[in-house]
Amino acid sequence: LGHRGHVGHLLLHLAQDRDGWVSPAAMEEIADMLDLTPALVLGTCSFYTMLKREPVGGFVVSVCTNVSCLVNGGPELLDALRLRYLDDDDILVEEVECLAACDVTPVLQVNYEFHNGLTPDAAIDLVEQYKSGALTARTLSGTARSGKT
Repeated sequence: LGHRGHVGHLLLHLAQDRDGWVSPAAMEEIADMLDLTPALVLGTCSFYTMLKREPVGGFVVSVCTNVSCLVNGGPELLDALRLRYLDDDDILVEEVECLAACDVTPVLQVNYEFHNGLTPDAAIDLVEQYKSGALTARTLSGTARSGKT
């Protein structure tokens, strides 16, 4: 795919930021723009876990449960967040394998913004700060919003 594959990846992120997910229509549009098959674009989209193929709301909370996080409270964070936001369509809580911050566990991300050393109650408070606008979240693809560095 070469250059077209790289551009396709960028366009998938833009579509996700625009629509809140990468819809089948967006994948077809990107395929047409780059003279690729929709299957190739879907393959790229399904390979990268940060690209969401279903609507996920405004916030993706990714909780690490790999070895270091496992023994330092990651599963407890995941359980508390899943229970709290089970019926909240604006919050997707997902388990991730590793966030590469093993020295400051447990670790989670909100729209790819790192946070560490949280208790379950502090993690819920953090997500509530994002929901209320007290903290500014990045886009679903992790891009800084206007005015945020």
